[in-house]
Amino acid sequence: MILFLIGLIFVSTCQSHIILQRATCSWPGHCAGASCRTENDCDGSLVCVNGKCGIKSSGTCLPSGVLKGKSTNCNTENGSECCKKGKSYKQYKCSPKSTSSAILTLNSFRKGGDGGGGGACYGRFYPDTQRVVALSTGWYNKGSRCGKQITIHGNGRTTTALVVDECDSVHGCDAVHAGQPPCRYNIVDGSPAVWKKLGVSKNDPRYGEMAISWSG
Repeated sequence: MILFLIGLIFVSTCQSHIILQRATCSWPGHCAGASCRTENDCDGSLVCVNGKCGIKSSGTCLPSGVLKGKSTNCNTENGSECCKKGKSYKQYKCSPKSTSSAILTLNSFRKGGDGGGGGACYGRFYPDTQRVVALSTGWYNKGSRCGKQITIHGNGRTTTALVVDECDSVHGCDAVHAGQPPCRYNIVDGSPAVWKKLGVSKNDPRYGEMAISWSG
């Protein structure tokens, strides 16, 4: 009898949840669980996850699209990845809410370096001896962090760096981006001076990609 009552309560709760979900969806055929290809196919605040409309999980960053790679001149300095023709690269307009789990990569912001064109903030180039960084599109936040000093923690050390550029998580595979694919969504792209200040040498296997946290 007790199990029967628990079952009734469970069914009732589920039905109430379903009714609530339906009530908050104003676009029939585009509600939670409906098939989709992009976020534009889903109602309201719902997002397209694995072909189905659903609720975006807290702190989760989901792809906004796909960029098809094409052959172009590529700068391979610092071990940079080059776009491959026909390969699909995920695009992200967001970055994780938390900055406690990021990846520090290596980039030269000087003219002719693997950073491509001038920094997105001011259109300038910077010497490898200056501590500067580019942030993934979501963290870059339309330039709101331009000119700000961020604090980077890694390798048991701490340093600061100036935000001067966007590590574009949406666009890529062109001359502006030195023939490289879109950045991942959790990247802090640092100049050689940043790596030096953190005490990571070129002989260290982590040189070029290392887990960090940052704030600012």
